[in-house]
Amino acid sequence: MDIHQPTMTSVDLGCSSGQNTLFFVSKVIKVVGRDNDEKSRCNSVELQFFLNDLPGNDFNHVFRSLERFKESITAEHKENTLLPAFYIAGLPGSYYTRLFPRQSCHLFHSSFCLHWRSRGLLKKEKLDSFNLPVYTPSINEVKAVVTQNELFNVSHIKLFESNWDPHDDSQGDDAHNTIQSAINIAQSLRAVFGPLLASHFGESLLNEIFKKCAYYVTGHLAERGEGKYLLICVSLKRT
Repeated sequence: MDIHQPTMTSVDLGCSSGQNTLFFVSKVIKVVGRDNDEKSRCNSVELQFFLNDLPGNDFNHVFRSLERFKESITAEHKENTLLPAFYIAGLPGSYYTRLFPRQSCHLFHSSFCLHWRSRGLLKKEKLDSFNLPVYTPSINEVKAVVTQNELFNVSHIKLFESNWDPHDDSQGDDAHNTIQSAINIAQSLRAVFGPLLASHFGESLLNEIFKKCAYYVTGHLAERGEGKYLLICVSLKRT
């Protein structure tokens, strides 16, 4: 009731597209409607809701359910209370980046989503002592190693790209199903690095580590498109 503006803007971070997507919206409508009625001296505030999630979220499903939601919220509202005007919009994007202009929102809500911001999963000393033996050489470095070895000559060498998702053979940078691609990528990384991580951090953390991996990859694919590995193919001939 302290809002001196005609519109209250609320945001649901990580709204998803399930049965509970509009639960937060309904609660705000009911509370504001009750307070407007109890303090009728105040002008009735209008409500603007933004439902935020990654672009891979099924916003179309959410939009198709809005008409049914409006009918339901109207039917549940008591006759002697004021139903505030409300407007609902989808906002695809990652909350790792700025989503709104400064001082433009009054209420942010996040349920079973904000914990993805946490980095407290691994102990710092364990993380600092972990060494992942991965190095990506250039073509010239590969040639130099072969020359130094003196046992082979390079008959052919080529640099090419491969999609992060091992099940995606498509060309271009568009990720067609970001959620499934992220799961495929996380599983392929687990097949390679899982034993190394398990021996250092413990087997019990693997599931949670690669769930988070899939989540972060989903955001990357949604914002930047399909990720690419750079692979070097070498044909050697014995000297």
